[in-house]
Amino acid sequence: MHTLHVCHAGAFRDIDDLSTISDYLADPQAMVWLNLESPDEAEVNLLRDEFGFHLLAIEDAVRDHERPKVDTYEGYYLLIFYAARYNENDQIVLQSVNLFVGKNYLVSIRHGPIREIDETMTRWHAPNAPIGQSATRLLHALLDSIVDNYFTLMDRVVDRVEELEDTIFSRFREDSIRDIFRLKKDLLLLRRAVSPERDVLNVLLRQEMTLFQGPEIAYIQDVYDHLVRVTDSIDTYRDLLSSALDSYLSLQSNQLNQLVKALTLASIILMACALVSGIYGMNFAQMPELTWPLGYPFALGLMLSIGIGLSLFFKSRKWW
Repeated sequence: MHTLHVCHAGAFRDIDDLSTISDYLADPQAMVWLNLESPDEAEVNLLRDEFGFHLLAIEDAVRDHERPKVDTYEGYYLLIFYAARYNENDQIVLQSVNLFVGKNYLVSIRHGPIREIDETMTRWHAPNAPIGQSATRLLHALLDSIVDNYFTLMDRVVDRVEELEDTIFSRFREDSIRDIFRLKKDLLLLRRAVSPERDVLNVLLRQEMTLFQGPEIAYIQDVYDHLVRVTDSIDTYRDLLSSALDSYLSLQSNQLNQLVKALTLASIILMACALVSGIYGMNFAQMPELTWPLGYPFALGLMLSIGIGLSLFFKSRKWW
C-alpha cells in the first residue's frame, strides 16, 4: 500500500502514477511525501529507480526491528525511529518508522498502521499549516508527534504505577508482582528505543548535516528536549517500580514473619500444656494424684492457667 502527496505552491495533489516522482523531485518548488506500508518488490524497486537510494539503505529501511539510527548518504539521510502504543493485551509495542529525508522529499516506510504518520499528514494538508514546503519542518512535525505520544504512554504508566502502589499497600493481591514485572518490561522496551533516538537527534544537532542548519536546528532541539524528559520519566518510574517491588517483598516477608511468630508462640503454649499432660500421663503406681477425685479438673485447670499466663506474658511483651 502506498500514497504519494505533492505540495506545489501551497496546493496539494495526490498522485497515482508513481513513475512521475522523478519529475516532481526535479522541481525545487515541490515537496514530495511518499508513504509506503509494507512495500512489495515493485515499490522497493521504485525507491532504487526513482530516488536512487543506496541498496544497503533500502535494505535497512524495509526491514523491521532495526536499531534507531541516522545514516548519511549523498544528498539524503536515512532515519529510523520508533512509534509506541498499547496493544489489546495492555502492553507497549514498538513500530518502526523508517524515513528517507532529502532536500524536497520525505519517504516514510512502515509495517502496519501508525497513527502519528496519519496525524502529521493531516496537519500538513491543513490550510496555513506552519509545516509549509520544508522537508525539515515536515520531519520535525512527524518526530514531534511520535515523541509527544510517548508522554501519553507515560501518563498511562503513571496511572498503572499508582494503582499498583494502592494495590500493594491497601488491597494486597498475590498477582501484584506479576503486574510489576510486566510494567518494568514495558518501560525497559520503551527505554531501549528512546535512548538510541537521543543519539540520533544528537547527530542532527551537531550541525554537520546540510539539511539541518540555522533556524531548522531549533526544531530538532525541541524534539531532543522532549526525548530527554521522556527518558528521565522512564528512569523515575522504573525506580518507583523497583521500590514497589521491594515493598511488596517486604510485606510478604513481614506477613510470613508474623505467621511464624504466631505459630511459635502457640507452640510454646501447647508445649507447656503438653508437659502437664505428659506428667500426668505417666503410669507409676505411687502417683498420689491418680486416685485424687479432683485430679482431672486440677490438671485441666493447670493447663488452662499456664496457657492464659503465657498469653498475658506474650501480650505484655508485645510479642502477641
